[in-house]
Amino acid sequence: MVEAVGPTSMHTRSVTDRVALTVATVGGVGYSPVAPGTAGSLVAVAILWLVPFSRPGLIAYFIVVTLIGVWAAHRAEMLLGGKDPGAIVIDEVAGMALSVLALPLTPAVLAVAFVLFRVFDVVKPPPARGSQSLPGGVGVMVDDLIAGLYTLAVVGVLRGVLRWP
Repeated sequence: MVEAVGPTSMHTRSVTDRVALTVATVGGVGYSPVAPGTAGSLVAVAILWLVPFSRPGLIAYFIVVTLIGVWAAHRAEMLLGGKDPGAIVIDEVAGMALSVLALPLTPAVLAVAFVLFRVFDVVKPPPARGSQSLPGGVGVMVDDLIAGLYTLAVVGVLRGVLRWP
């Protein structure tokens, strides 16, 4: 039995809607009852650690996740109802990828980037909070991309100045 999720029953959703929800929720991870954003970020860390990305491969991954994420988040936002529903976590995956885009994918870098990314994603320093008012999938994705940029900058400075992590 398929139970209703959001304002529209799964029985009435098209294949495209189902694909969008699967992508936006990162295979259902976004439905985690506790801290779905953190769960989505942990999936991103696992992917970044387990997949042997070359630098061009990581850049391509980031671009693809971001572009598909904007589409999926836009569609999922309409299906789930409300602005930036917590179940949409593809934005965390894109933000985490951006947070290490120019860094080595070592366990220490990934751990520090994960913690900083979560802090920046929750605190939403300017202009992240204001960017959420942008419409549709762009508004869902941009604040996490900004959090990813903040994270990349801080980890880059830590590595350059303190040689850590």
